[in-house]
Amino acid sequence: MSQPAHNNVLAICGGVGGAKLALGLARILSPEQLTIVVNTGDDFEHLGLTICPDLDTVTYTLAGLSNPEMGWGRRNESWRCLEALEELGGPTWFRLGDTDIAIHMARRALLDEGRTLAEATAQITHRLEISHKIVPMSNEAVRTIIDTDDGELSFQQYFVREQCRPVVRRIRFEGGDSAKPSPEFEQALNDPDLSAILICPSNPFVSVAPILALPGVENRLRGHDAPVIAVSPIIAGEAIKGPTAKMMQEMGLELSALGVYQHYGDLLNGFILDQLDHGLVGKSANSNRFHSCNTVMKSLDDRMLLARECLQFADTLGVQI
Repeated sequence: MSQPAHNNVLAICGGVGGAKLALGLARILSPEQLTIVVNTGDDFEHLGLTICPDLDTVTYTLAGLSNPEMGWGRRNESWRCLEALEELGGPTWFRLGDTDIAIHMARRALLDEGRTLAEATAQITHRLEISHKIVPMSNEAVRTIIDTDDGELSFQQYFVREQCRPVVRRIRFEGGDSAKPSPEFEQALNDPDLSAILICPSNPFVSVAPILALPGVENRLRGHDAPVIAVSPIIAGEAIKGPTAKMMQEMGLELSALGVYQHYGDLLNGFILDQLDHGLVGKSANSNRFHSCNTVMKSLDDRMLLARECLQFADTLGVQI
């Protein structure tokens, strides 16, 4: 397929998997054409700092600073501060590298000056020479709470401290019923030139759901003229990274790309699944909404190719802009 003409794109994004596709989009779209709205349900206060894991992962990825071995944090990291903190008996379960701490300190200083989270993020990304818009889903606090067989845990307690071991019963978003989309998110939603809304291959339950939980967002996406397309984070019954597959099993959902599609339901106009799952297309009554291709993003070329596939697919769906 040749590259279609397109206008502006809204990418809804979580951490590692979402950041990969966001980078691919950023390499083929101009800064004026792309807005990347990032989950902040994972954010938490730690050691007096505001930690924004997904925002930072997307920022480091687009700045070329991400750590490819760990999948989070900055490359060429050192850990002297953490080691000194351990000597003092401080909490070290959430690993903050020496250079990674700088972004949290800069953010905290900007927030203390009265800046919003979106304004602080814009200044940080500008200093890191990122031209594309990376914006938080909201300037207000929304916190993902995991109800497990060990009781309620904040997302980072569940994900990092407990390493996803407890069984997930339910997920709720504290503050999600009253928080407003950030102004930059609002602007993207209201953009008359929006030609595609892409839900990146992020965890549907803890990376995408907090964004959809903001008042009015899901209904506005469902009623938008631009096609809403999700990329499956499940390939051949497994998650590339993170607890998506485990959560699906524990919540009684079909562990497949089709299960992800069914979870999103009529929110979607289109669904992209990996070529290994092409056989699932015929099992859906809406098979014309499916597109299969390689979705494993090991290289920059893979990320750009998937980004192009997403835009080309959006162009074929026939939704009037």
